[in-house]
Amino acid sequence: MSSVKTAQLKAHLSAYLRAVEGGEVVTVYDRERPIARIIPFAPAAPPVDHEAPRARLAEFVPPPPVDAAFDVVALLIDERARDRG
Repeated sequence: MSSVKTAQLKAHLSAYLRAVEGGEVVTVYDRERPIARIIPFAPAAPPVDHEAPRARLAEFVPPPPVDAAFDVVALLIDERARDRG
C-alpha cells in the first residue's frame, strides 16, 4: 500500500492509476491527514434472481394436516398459562 499527498497525486495521477490498476492500494493525504483510499475496481456481484425462490415456493406442497386426538390450541394456552403462573 502506498501513500501520496494531494499535490503529488495531481502531478502524477496517471502513474498512480496504473499502480492501482495493477492491484495496489493508494492512500491520499491532505496535510498529513488521510482523506481517501484509491482501490482497484472490483466487478459487481452478479445480479440476484429474485424470481427463482418464488418459483421454488410455488412448487412447495405443504404436508397433510395431522389428525390429532386432542386440541393443540388448548394445549398451547394451558402451557402458556403454566409458564406465567
